[in-house]
Amino acid sequence: MLFWRLAAVGSLLLAVPVCAHEVAGKNGGRVTDAGKYHVELVARDKTVDVYVTDEGEKPLPATGFKGTAILVINGKPARITLIPTDDKKLTGTAEVALGSAPKGAVQLTAPDGATASGKFN
Repeated sequence: MLFWRLAAVGSLLLAVPVCAHEVAGKNGGRVTDAGKYHVELVARDKTVDVYVTDEGEKPLPATGFKGTAILVINGKPARITLIPTDDKKLTGTAEVALGSAPKGAVQLTAPDGATASGKFN
């Protein structure tokens, strides 16, 4: 009897989606936690824009940050290098259209060398 209860609870836990605090962002993208930062991923056609904010959701300058977006496109992972294009965001270009809500992760290296990553489901 105990086995069946544990099995039932285990299957329910597996059925619940894991949420990494993903919410809607100020720039029309999705926001998730990435270490001590929040990252907003905005995908339009082949372009990926990433906005970085601090824990208080204050925008941080993109200058000095480096990053990589690893997104699933048509069932295959695509690595997209992100570089600061202005003071507000990091941008990269994919080889194919991304859709508006691609799944994957963003890996960042901050100006101080610290790394962080955020997952988008």
